[in-house]
Amino acid sequence: MQPMPDYSLSVSEQLKSLTASGSLQLDPAQMHVAKCLDRVLSELKQKRPASKSSALGWLFAAKKKPSDKVKGLYIHGSVGRGKTMLMDMFFEMAPSSKKRRAHFHEFMADVHNRIAAHRLRLKNGETKQADPIPVVGAALYDEAELLCFDEFTVTDIADAMILSRLFSDLFGRGCVLVATSNVEPVNLYRDGLNRGLFLPFIDLLDKHVETVTLDSPTDYRMEKIDSLPVYITPLDRHADMAMDAAWNQALHGRKAHPIELPMKGRSIHVPLAVDRLARFSFADLCDKPLGAADFLAISERFDAIFVDHVPLLGPEKRNQTKRFIILVDTLYDHAVRLYISAAAMPENLLTQARGTEGFEFDRTASRLFEMRSAEYLALHHEKRAAE
Repeated sequence: MQPMPDYSLSVSEQLKSLTASGSLQLDPAQMHVAKCLDRVLSELKQKRPASKSSALGWLFAAKKKPSDKVKGLYIHGSVGRGKTMLMDMFFEMAPSSKKRRAHFHEFMADVHNRIAAHRLRLKNGETKQADPIPVVGAALYDEAELLCFDEFTVTDIADAMILSRLFSDLFGRGCVLVATSNVEPVNLYRDGLNRGLFLPFIDLLDKHVETVTLDSPTDYRMEKIDSLPVYITPLDRHADMAMDAAWNQALHGRKAHPIELPMKGRSIHVPLAVDRLARFSFADLCDKPLGAADFLAISERFDAIFVDHVPLLGPEKRNQTKRFIILVDTLYDHAVRLYISAAAMPENLLTQARGTEGFEFDRTASRLFEMRSAEYLALHHEKRAAE
């Protein structure tokens, strides 16, 4: 059983503690990033007296200069090197009561919704402020003076066009940004449409955020995941225990949280997610009215997915069966690692194999077997390395 983290320590001290207990391997690259995070922690703690909690705080706050603002951190490197784990440690230790941790795309979906809401108020005559950015920036900063982003990547032109103005406003207010990414800042939105309009944002990052590389030679994520059982049957207490043990091993010390995966005008609820790892129940994915587009979004967002409690699929579960077929096809086509607990082996899940559905499920059963193979694992690694 992995020891509970002691968040009264610094990030580097917590890392040393986990290494000493045998929960983690000693990794100099991770330790270097941990010390960079400790620098941000230290500066955030020094900033705390300038608050309403102290009468003298107001005096010091008045004398505080722009140069005294806390410089954030941008951590980039390949997947599976421990960026998210370190971010989790930092976020738990951060002293600010106003802090927010989110996947970057979720944050930007929220920003666009706030901008749309402001424009509607303007249209209805409820405000005279034509520019939504200062209003949105003020609201965001009022909610979170520390922003922590996982998977900072810019692919959408709508995001690219507002990032510079939005973060000029946020940084100007004193917002601190800590982010993880697979690419260094200079390569954000590379080859994107009208990238010249995005470049001022890279200059902003250079001014307000320290950039550090996490180039550990070991992909801890895949090292842990490769050894896990991928298909557990039958459904009983032992299956639940095995899935929980496999999930905890795959987490590798990270904390998973519920997230919302943005879709056009709605979102997909993900019960547990961290980095590019997610966990659902069969009901989460197949009892709900999800379709190919939803499963595509899930397969593009995550590298590995756990699905609990796949039942026997009888005639009364025809819609769920169709969704399960589409889900497996989509994950297979995108080389996503799939971990399942199920009521029976793949060839016995469908209780009545009739007509087109029977033929389609034959393919599903075949793919479920293939997704357990060393060849599929190799394909998974090859595709992910190319991304």
